[in-house]
Amino acid sequence: MDIIKSIEHEQLKSKIPELKVGNTVRVHVRIKEGNKERIQVFEGIIIKVQGGGVNKTFTVRRISYGVGVEKTFLVHSPLVEKVELVRVGKARRAKLYYLRDRVGKAAKTKERIGARIEDKEITVKEDLVEEPEVEEAPVAEEVKPVAEETAQAPAKEEKKEEPKAE
Repeated sequence: MDIIKSIEHEQLKSKIPELKVGNTVRVHVRIKEGNKERIQVFEGIIIKVQGGGVNKTFTVRRISYGVGVEKTFLVHSPLVEKVELVRVGKARRAKLYYLRDRVGKAAKTKERIGARIEDKEITVKEDLVEEPEVEEAPVAEEVKPVAEETAQAPAKEEKKEEPKAE
């Protein structure tokens, strides 16, 4: 593996949420103000998902006090605490830029009826657990003649049948 790929692999989160365009999500973001740190929630519709690997991003749009606000988040960022799925939306496009021109209820996507709201997570990298390797010592096996094995096998079967008859 390249040096760059190995460094990027270390930065990846092990599990990421399944992000689909059109879904309404609640993103919990860590914000640092001075020496204090708090979590701020940003709720809106995912209008685009782009990139891959460490650079994978998703953009969430919401209308706040009559003004459209869009924020782009890195999926693997340590500042993104978690992403909750609020509503499953129905979208037939990869990018929902047309929502920028809409206001009010028209700026929402239709809800997919009967869809379960589950926070599905995709495993990006699995934790590698090193198992201790056991060295196998050569074991000296006794070689029995074939004639003895066939003679002993029927004797064992007869012993098993006798207790059943009693």
